[in-house]
Amino acid sequence: MKYQKFNKIDLPNRTWPNNEITKAPVWCSVDLRDGNQALIKPMSLEKKIRFFNLLVEVGFKEIEIGFPSASEVEYEFTRHLIENNLIPDDVTIQVLTQAREHLIKKSAEALRGAKNVIVHLYNPTSTMQREVVYKKSQDEIINIALNGVKWIKEYFDEFEGNVRFEYSPESFTQTELDYAVNISNAVIEAWNPEGDEKMVLNLPSTVESATPNIYADQIEYMSTNIVRRENVLISVHAHNDRGCAVASTELGLMAGADRVEGTLLGNGERTGNVDIITVGLNMYTQGVDPELDFSNVDKIVQVVEEVNEIKTHIRHPYVGELVYTAFSGSHQDAIKKGMNRQEDDALWYVPYLPIDPKDVGRSYESIIQINSQSGKGGVAYILDSVFGYKIPKAMEPYVGKMIQEVSDKFDGVVSEEMIGKHFEKHFMNRKEHYAVKNIDISIQKEETTIEGEFFLGTEQNVCKQKANGIIDAVSSVFESLGVDFKVVDYHEHSLSVGKDAGAVAYFAVKVEDKTYYGAGKGKNISYASIAALVSALNISF
Repeated sequence: MKYQKFNKIDLPNRTWPNNEITKAPVWCSVDLRDGNQALIKPMSLEKKIRFFNLLVEVGFKEIEIGFPSASEVEYEFTRHLIENNLIPDDVTIQVLTQAREHLIKKSAEALRGAKNVIVHLYNPTSTMQREVVYKKSQDEIINIALNGVKWIKEYFDEFEGNVRFEYSPESFTQTELDYAVNISNAVIEAWNPEGDEKMVLNLPSTVESATPNIYADQIEYMSTNIVRRENVLISVHAHNDRGCAVASTELGLMAGADRVEGTLLGNGERTGNVDIITVGLNMYTQGVDPELDFSNVDKIVQVVEEVNEIKTHIRHPYVGELVYTAFSGSHQDAIKKGMNRQEDDALWYVPYLPIDPKDVGRSYESIIQINSQSGKGGVAYILDSVFGYKIPKAMEPYVGKMIQEVSDKFDGVVSEEMIGKHFEKHFMNRKEHYAVKNIDISIQKEETTIEGEFFLGTEQNVCKQKANGIIDAVSSVFESLGVDFKVVDYHEHSLSVGKDAGAVAYFAVKVEDKTYYGAGKGKNISYASIAALVSALNISF
């Protein structure tokens, strides 16, 4: 067998399965470093500045801006941010460096003048890296890390700003746990954080090699075995090789991690980093404030797409174009009922929608879209929410069938405009065979008198009729002219949508044991009711 299963972690007293995420972690964006180095076309200075400003706007307080010792572009970007005072006082910039003296020296030069910095030191520690890449022993790899700590202390000794330290045993998930503890403890002791100082121990899932529960076990093991835990923030940095970066991050937080490194929308080397938007909004749906501003995800997506030149999948969690859209008839019906029931400021309780789209800046207009898979409930929702037509429930199957035929004809999604157009054309104010014109209505006490021109095809009849109500009067006239039908359903409501706002009525008539629905719109309920009855008769003809 070419591949072997990842070994389980011996952690019989693990506690993380019973833990919950109850507060936001410290967030650190690595879009400008890990995300940038993963791009086919790395960001220009202008794009980096635009992305940095977005990250500040979203609310990140720690931002890894790059690898200034690795290239001139990275160095110039660091200097540009500092020299142009683009870094808010409450934001800490972070730079990555290998444990090599000349790289650490150049990093210190790049950061001069900055107020708050994190120097992020890393060196690979896994068995595979030691044997295949470096051909060094465990002790030799520890010495590389300790030399890095020594050089950082040396070159940042007279640094005027606030300096914090971060260490990553890179490829941590493929490193023997006892050895990961040994090298981490050696680095912690060498840095010697004291008092209120918090150094960062970043434990990256550089290559996601096992299920998320294994990562959680690794994090809990480290959390309970490192020295000076009170002076250390454990950070998780999950890649997505197995497609589980979000789960690994969440379980890592349950296992004791204090901090999360990731990117917006999950860009990063190979299959990407964890998507911080997804992790943050997952918290939000559980009643935990992520302390990042995702109230306008469309703007975030726009900037990230333009800067990274990578399109976002339409099904990407929370931000994809169609993630709040239902095509299935049963889903649409459930969503319609949930939306009708939902009250402002009440607990969110809508089927199939784990979050209120408005909370991330989306409108309700695209929640339901109609194609050949859709049902009556979705069509009714659009007619109501977009056009203000509150069709009776018994009418929904008739309207849904008509729109489905339209969808089959166009072989795709039927737009809201098309739905309204075809509904009005098929059901509303029909008068091609039966018609009533020049109607005059008078009401005295409980008696209604109507007088007008009634048409049956080309035949015109001037009629006057008294009855208990308008509909009884109109029905009596048509019956006297030989039209055989029975009114079986009637609904009405005022209308506040559109230039012809007034009233809308819906009628169902039974003709030869078949039911036909029609709708009418008019300046008031009386005229709308007459138009709806006439429409139903025309549809039955």
